[in-house]
Amino acid sequence: MSHLINRRGVLKGTLAGAVAYLSGCTSTPLTQGASKLVGFTPVPREAADGKSISIAPEYQYQTLAPWGTPLTADAPAWQWPPSAAAQAQQVGIGHDGMTYFPLSADDRRGLLAMNHEYGSNPHILGTRWAEDQEQLLASQHAIGNSIMEIQETGGRWSLVPDSRYARRIHVNTPMVFAGPVAGHALIANKANNPVLGTMNNCANGQTPWGTYLTCEENFNFLFGATREIEPTAAQARYGLPPSRNFYNWHDLDPRFDMANPDYANESNRFGWVVEIDPRDPDTPPVKRSALGRFKHEGATVGEDSAGRAVVYMGDDQQFEFVYRFVSREPWREMRKRGLSPLDEGTLYVAQFEAEGKGLWLPLTLDNPRLAGTFTETADILVHARLAATLAGATPMDRPEWVSIGPAGDVYCTLTNNSRRSAPNPANPSAPNPHGQIVRWRDEEDERFSWDHFLICADVYETENSLGSPDGLLADPDGRLFICTDGAQFEDQPNQLMVADTVTGQLSRLLVGVQGCEITGLTMTPDRRTLFVNVQHPGNGDPRVTSFPAPDDGTTIPRDCTLVVTRRDGGIVGS
Repeated sequence: MSHLINRRGVLKGTLAGAVAYLSGCTSTPLTQGASKLVGFTPVPREAADGKSISIAPEYQYQTLAPWGTPLTADAPAWQWPPSAAAQAQQVGIGHDGMTYFPLSADDRRGLLAMNHEYGSNPHILGTRWAEDQEQLLASQHAIGNSIMEIQETGGRWSLVPDSRYARRIHVNTPMVFAGPVAGHALIANKANNPVLGTMNNCANGQTPWGTYLTCEENFNFLFGATREIEPTAAQARYGLPPSRNFYNWHDLDPRFDMANPDYANESNRFGWVVEIDPRDPDTPPVKRSALGRFKHEGATVGEDSAGRAVVYMGDDQQFEFVYRFVSREPWREMRKRGLSPLDEGTLYVAQFEAEGKGLWLPLTLDNPRLAGTFTETADILVHARLAATLAGATPMDRPEWVSIGPAGDVYCTLTNNSRRSAPNPANPSAPNPHGQIVRWRDEEDERFSWDHFLICADVYETENSLGSPDGLLADPDGRLFICTDGAQFEDQPNQLMVADTVTGQLSRLLVGVQGCEITGLTMTPDRRTLFVNVQHPGNGDPRVTSFPAPDDGTTIPRDCTLVVTRRDGGIVGS
């Protein structure tokens, strides 16, 4: 029996489509049928060779900004392994979420704000552990964010070498806390050390006032302990300390040693959404604590009917939750008064009920389910996972990227969950190796209606096969770009699919190389250029792939951005 439920009404970007969706009308399942929006020739399911990028014949791509690319003309040239000083002036590793901010009226010059999620020490340094301060800093400088100015000349994109905007943001960059947690004892250390750094930055968001949101995900992997410790229940809920060590930073940097009492609250300083102004290099990044602390995949910003900013967020771990933040007042009014719409408002967590109904549960002191456990708003936000469980949130199958469609429909990828033994309405597969995409629309009184846009098990063995959906981008016409990160049919590499949400067609636009993740979608405003990332090609192993082609005498595979265009100059995805 198909997992697709009858409430799969397809939004058409019109009022009629929205009414049909909310009234529960049925629709055609995702098929290979004719599409009005997606007209390219799909890459066949088994066409990829695993060593190079496969792309639809109507399309072309170039590579841009591979790991180690100098950000400015005076930055050191790429050399592997990088020095700490060089890496702080070069594009980082682990290319992930990103946003394009245009600087010119023709969209051919702009800023590319990019996350650098992670890179293993063997990949970065050529050694299992950082063995001294120089290697420690090189490892720490490789992740975080890059702000790059890029331009198109003669059909090719490149970095602007003399850009006044170019900068790196990494684990040792000064930060500022804002919102209810700012100045609170829960983020204070006996060492009185300054707030530094962002790391494990996964997906992202863009505010309507022109700033970039970068999201801290698996921050626990960077912590450790120089002696055995018994974690508190709150620490354990965030996977602290991790069950296995990933970087060994704690041996060289006391900030990341959970056994050091002088830095007892350092881990509470991570797991936030960080706001960056890409046009102002002198403004420090701001950790917006009102959005809650968890393993943020992304932070997608919309606007409700009252003009308030609405931020949708997923917590990327098995059995964690989907969140929503709503600003206290209309965001334009708050901005006029010099207030951040991301500092004052209400954080909610989703409860997915049967029959396509749902409720946003407030994580506030007024919620009786939280009474007696929490006495301060800051405590709720620092321990958002614990509060969400008490509130009655629905445990989900790894909520990842969120994107808002043209009619206000909200899509969220649920990547997979190998540990699920009991299904619930929103997560019907147990176990769930392939994942799904859930869709909802907010209603009045903190309620929402939802359905499954796609359950990957239904298409996994077809020509339209995909599994472990991750990156997501809905365009204004009703196309949904879907990246994958996980097992694909017959061990094929990860891929980028395009869905026509009107007809239900799925088409494969490109396939990556073995060992990589396809991720990080953003477009120029005219939608004739798509930027998408190839993260950890070959898992850094040159025996698996040499993509992208080496240009420095080494063969180490380097994360990079693909610049994807139609050969006829048309809208990408069409």
